[in-house]
Amino acid sequence: MFKTLRQYENLHILLWLVKDTCWISDFKIGGMVMIIPTFIAAVHIAYITRQRTPEFLHNIAVCCWIIANGIWMTGEFYFEDTTRPYAIVFFALGVIVLAFYYLYYLPRHKEEAEALVD
Repeated sequence: MFKTLRQYENLHILLWLVKDTCWISDFKIGGMVMIIPTFIAAVHIAYITRQRTPEFLHNIAVCCWIIANGIWMTGEFYFEDTTRPYAIVFFALGVIVLAFYYLYYLPRHKEEAEALVD
């Protein structure tokens, strides 16, 4: 369906924007429905990039971010905004994944990271 991974990632951005637009517009059904394709696309993109550690770890962090967003949105829609502590767990997991990448993995694999830029 997509010629490049970049095209798929761009569609994912569109899905995410639609989800967040539903959220900010207080369109509960649309927001809740859009969590599903947005998360599925993020997981699929992470799976596609699993052989390239830098890309994979960033995409895992994106998956955590979408889960956190979905929990937060659900809390605002249906639970008087009481789900933020649960959302924070997934935001923190995303930060931990990226901290691992930048503080541990990247310094030990500089050649790989430089090859991605080329």
